[in-house]
Amino acid sequence: MQIAILSFFHYFTPMFKKRESVFEVEEGKFLSPKFDGEGLIPVTTTDSSSGELLMHGYMNSEALKKTIETKEAHYWSRSRKSLWHKGKTSGFTQKVIDLRIDDDQDALWMSVDIGNGASCHVGYKSCFYRSIPLGPIKNTEKIELEFKEKEKKFDPKKVYKDEPNPTKL
Repeated sequence: MQIAILSFFHYFTPMFKKRESVFEVEEGKFLSPKFDGEGLIPVTTTDSSSGELLMHGYMNSEALKKTIETKEAHYWSRSRKSLWHKGKTSGFTQKVIDLRIDDDQDALWMSVDIGNGASCHVGYKSCFYRSIPLGPIKNTEKIELEFKEKEKKFDPKKVYKDEPNPTKL
């Protein structure tokens, strides 16, 4: 019973400073992240050495706390509905170099070191490995993407083996 009460208390107790005024959120010195209705905050992740955009994900309060404490990226997987330590399975952990929050504290930007690794579960270095052509559109159902990364950094079938693909239709 006592464990259940502690778990309940932990779940409903704010982990970060309560948002009490616009001034404190925008100009104050305390972290007061604004999570959405599902308890998530968006995170844009870039490579610390090249500035390349690696991925976009989400964190809940636990993932943010673990990221801060361990200096390794943790996310909330919306498809798996679970905490996700980036690189735990693949070995390509994201070592956090810089973690920033925007002016109204509802979005994060994380700069990470992935060494010679990758961030995309499909095998590419970046999740943003394709480019959308710009200009007049003739047929919206036949917009052809251009691959900016030509080769994968790893073979997802070898790395993830029987793990289910997180991409959902």
